[in-house]
Amino acid sequence: QVQLVESGGGLVQPGGSLRLSCAASGNIFSINRMGWYRQAPGKQRELVATIISDGSTDYADSVKGRFTISRNNAKTMVYLQMNSLKPEDTAVYYCNVVARLRSYWGQGTQVTVSS
Repeated sequence: QVQLVESGGGLVQPGGSLRLSCAASGNIFSINRMGWYRQAPGKQRELVATIISDGSTDYADSVKGRFTISRNNAKTMVYLQMNSLKPEDTAVYYCNVVARLRSYWGQGTQVTVSS
């Protein structure tokens, strides 16, 4: 089992920045992928960014060049640095990890981009 707790969401003006954090605990040694997803009202949950065991990253086209995913070596923390935020980035952001082929989710943190 892996437990996840997100933090760092909030209200930000267009063009601003936020940094999301996700703390992982439990059976972290089996984690082989960490990532962030988001779900806007009335829309399906979508992949934002992932980072795998070798440090390789992948991003949704809509956030490339603006968002950066990172983690610590211990795999106890994963971060999402979000720059140049746009109103369409407004969503609940969820931390996700995959460990031993099982997917675990955090409770989500709200990000609102509005003037």
